[in-house]
Amino acid sequence: MTGAWNDFEVRFPHYDSVLKLKADSNSGDFKGSWIKNRGDGNVAIMNALAIRDSTVPLFDTIDDSNFLMDFAGRWSVDFELSDQLAIGKFDVDDQQNASATFLTTTGDYRYLAGRVDGNLMRLSTFDGAHAFLFHARMQDDGTIEGDFWSGNWHHETWTATRDDDAALPDAFKQTTIADEDALDDMVFKNLQGEPTRVLDLLDESNANARIIEIFGTWCPNCSDAARELVSLKEQYGDDLAVVGLAFEIVEDFERSVQQVKRHHEHIGTDWPILIAGLSDKDKASAALPVLDKVRSYPTLIFLDRNNEVQGVYSGFSGPATGDAYTQQRERFEALIDAMVEE
Repeated sequence: MTGAWNDFEVRFPHYDSVLKLKADSNSGDFKGSWIKNRGDGNVAIMNALAIRDSTVPLFDTIDDSNFLMDFAGRWSVDFELSDQLAIGKFDVDDQQNASATFLTTTGDYRYLAGRVDGNLMRLSTFDGAHAFLFHARMQDDGTIEGDFWSGNWHHETWTATRDDDAALPDAFKQTTIADEDALDDMVFKNLQGEPTRVLDLLDESNANARIIEIFGTWCPNCSDAARELVSLKEQYGDDLAVVGLAFEIVEDFERSVQQVKRHHEHIGTDWPILIAGLSDKDKASAALPVLDKVRSYPTLIFLDRNNEVQGVYSGFSGPATGDAYTQQRERFEALIDAMVEE
């Protein structure tokens, strides 16, 4: 491409990533790199291209319209590296534009967009934390065989079968309490580096309903869940208290504090957050013996005014999931209402 190029950056500080681009003064297009800190000195770099013209489609059209396949609907999905089935929700309009998400027991894949050409559906998303690409090919028997890429560091295959009744296991029944007494001993550093007991923070609130938020600032599903908690606190006021436990990608305490502060600013949270450890699930499970296992980020522990556990919710279905998101909110409200009214 010809013309004068100027440096340009789009930063995602809450996810510790940045798009470094150059803009062509003639075409207005951008090209450059996406740079993401993945922890322990592991920095991912991907080539990036952005087209200024918003009418340019996400994917080039493939002239296969003579045998356009029907991808729209609900599908039971088997990802190669997962031991639990997921759900695919696909919508396709008259112009072959596709919108979709995948629901899993650990969270959803948020908003995906793309198009359908013949027997091929392509979907993608970029949110500063993830760059996802899905290919789905309809088979002669009506099933799907697909590929999934996350950045330039992960690839797996997946298959899907149409299933209008596909459902995930109950998120309130995935993770169980292994030792409720261990709540008394949960002490982690606050943002000033001071050892702080989780139950002391909850007791200071005098709230009738309490939530321990297990999350990471690197996690878009956790960001969606935190926004929901902000909304719930606005609804319930002093009747609801939240304490966050941040599991971050590096052991650098100061870096973790910086990311938590960025998360606070980005989401608008106002509750105390403690630095609890590394995002590795085995290490997080060892740090939280109250649970049988940390299966997902986020995980929410609901407690009453006596700090007795009323439920543990694994994962989060974000707004891209539609009805699942609405029903999840209703279940949260029902549980909080019961504690508030005691």
